[in-house]
Amino acid sequence: MKMDLIQPFINSLDAVIAETMGCSAEIADVSMDEGNYQRTGVAALVGISGEIEGRVILDMDTAAAHQAAAELTGAVNEQTETAARETVCELTNMVIGNAVTQLNNMGFKFRVHPPEIYALSSGLLGSRDTEAVVLRFETPKGTVHLNIAVRYKQRRSGERFATGVLCP
Repeated sequence: MKMDLIQPFINSLDAVIAETMGCSAEIADVSMDEGNYQRTGVAALVGISGEIEGRVILDMDTAAAHQAAAELTGAVNEQTETAARETVCELTNMVIGNAVTQLNNMGFKFRVHPPEIYALSSGLLGSRDTEAVVLRFETPKGTVHLNIAVRYKQRRSGERFATGVLCP
């Protein structure tokens, strides 16, 4: 997977965490995942289709999801699973929205599907041509995972001519 597809998501997550939770998010681990993704807490999945296709999962440990919900809603004493799920979906929207803006500015054309709660404890096998990059971010308020499994659907027109081969 190319870094030009991953970096916008990293930048966006860092900015969203800083803005919404008032803390920094530092990359603690990066790994490639070709097997099942195992959710660690409250997670939301967004599908992407077009010149770039695949999916992105934002997965917050339960404590971080509850803390984010409390900070965004102002209801410190009311830490429900529903509020945590809604908050993770909203944070996913924000992260994907910022990343999409960066990718659109780079000339990519694609469609982003609405976030869905990712409730499976395991699943989503990778495919042979799409590997997932799993980034673990540590914050003072908990751990956040960003699982990015995207790929180019077809070469962009500028790359077709740069290689000297015209792709159908």
